[in-house]
Amino acid sequence: MVVAPYDFIIIGGGTAGCVLANRLSADGCHRVLMLEAGPRDRSPWIHLPIGYGKTMFHKTLNWGFYTEPEPTMGDRRIYWPRGRTLGGSSSINGLIYVRGQREDYDHWAALGNDGWSWKDVLPYFIRSEHNTKGAGPAHGADGPLWCSDIGQRHELIEAIIAGAGELGVPRSDDFNTGDQEGVGYYQLFTRNGRRCSTAVAYLRPARTRPNLHVETDAQATGLILEGRRVVGVRYRRNGRMQEARAGAEVILAAGALQSPQLLMLSGIGPQEELARHGIPVAHALPGVGANLQDHLQIRLMYRVAKPITTNDELRSLWGKARIGLQWLLTRSGPLAVGINQGGLFTRVMPGPGTPDVQFHFATLSADMAGGAPHPWSGCTFSVCQLRPESRGSVTLRSADPFAAPVMRANYLATETDRLCTVEGIKFARRLAATGPLRDLLTEEVKPGAETEGDAALLAFARASGATIFHPSGTCRMGTDPLAVTDVRLRVHGVGGLRVVDCSIMPTLVSGNTSAPVVMIAEKASEMILSDARAGSTPISVAAQGLGTFSEAAREGSPV
Repeated sequence: MVVAPYDFIIIGGGTAGCVLANRLSADGCHRVLMLEAGPRDRSPWIHLPIGYGKTMFHKTLNWGFYTEPEPTMGDRRIYWPRGRTLGGSSSINGLIYVRGQREDYDHWAALGNDGWSWKDVLPYFIRSEHNTKGAGPAHGADGPLWCSDIGQRHELIEAIIAGAGELGVPRSDDFNTGDQEGVGYYQLFTRNGRRCSTAVAYLRPARTRPNLHVETDAQATGLILEGRRVVGVRYRRNGRMQEARAGAEVILAAGALQSPQLLMLSGIGPQEELARHGIPVAHALPGVGANLQDHLQIRLMYRVAKPITTNDELRSLWGKARIGLQWLLTRSGPLAVGINQGGLFTRVMPGPGTPDVQFHFATLSADMAGGAPHPWSGCTFSVCQLRPESRGSVTLRSADPFAAPVMRANYLATETDRLCTVEGIKFARRLAATGPLRDLLTEEVKPGAETEGDAALLAFARASGATIFHPSGTCRMGTDPLAVTDVRLRVHGVGGLRVVDCSIMPTLVSGNTSAPVVMIAEKASEMILSDARAGSTPISVAAQGLGTFSEAAREGSPV
């Protein structure tokens, strides 16, 4: 079956895809198709902030990937959850709003990526925001994506902030001005106590547009090329193989794992990798799938002297009923803020520079992220190195488009990464020993007081470290022979194709990646429309009088 042509086809209805769907269809002049492999975002666990504990291992809403056995991590396979629904990972993540450090983006520009410095990207962060802090030089109040302060103060987080002050870390009321150093409460992607994913913020307002068509449960299997130009996509929906054609561009927004996978399945990638799986080379591009980066989190857990943690509130039926009623009546409380309320950015390595570690402070403890809370009052100090040097890769398992890609993170492969991780753990311990926390935290459960010395702490990191869900960099932007995309996110050497997601990052930003991906998609949509107006893409088929969708094209009606 061949679907009627579109101007733009977006592959992936996740964090970036929903932004693109809204912005590219806004003027009504372009017909846009967005394909999402997962279902619609109807689950109530998506929209309740604390619900990501339920979606962490969800068989339908989560791809549930695993890395290959990691030699640097005791040959463990590390679980990598990724969103598989409208909104993608913005529908199942920890809701933390962090942009990264000013210097992250200035470094991108210094690498030859003109137009990606902090001053260049800040307007797109502002454009995306409806920030409860209000409009100002660093924030916007008119954008679709709600970024909300946590209204209630928490005794444990306040003690952490006071303890950090004893260590010279100042209190911060805003981590998103470009200077992150400090300790305080995170802002969250929430609106009135509900998750504000990009599906909620961007896609819902656009869903009635006649020029936007969204198909869910539609998994792309390969790009259609005519010579060196991409003209469409093949995908499976409802058990049937289908094709859709794009008159202007196909935009890959499938994420740092599946965007490179789809490129390689389509014959765009390293020649030796394609040959290994019998895939004809359409365009040799050796950097596809290389440069994989991720934040490794090390979780320290403590018993808390008072019954003030989320563990306590979830331990009894009465506690669950009370916080449920609090959310229903006031849209506040633990259900409205999730798990990680407090954050800290500081330096633990010698020398000048910007913060090199980030903490997430959770008023809950469990054996693993998304696991059942412990039956005692507990909290978690999660620390990660912000700018890891270690690099991994994404390759193909086979030529089967429904097989998961092969992911090798290669965590802790460099001496700098090992040193920074150990120093981060030691800083967490110094923080726990400060006056405001000394009596509140009664026992270090993990790694435990018996774990002493740098070698033992590194062994603990290798045995227990896990992803903090930020894989990036596998279709990196640049001008050198290993770059995959240019500064306008067009795939080098291939016409009609861009990549717009975390994979284009040359280096990982210093923090959570959801807000930067929204920024990337906002900037990309402007570039795409500018190129279309300039005539560098064919004239809109919608403008040629093809009108609105036929009933056949509306199969699985717009979202």
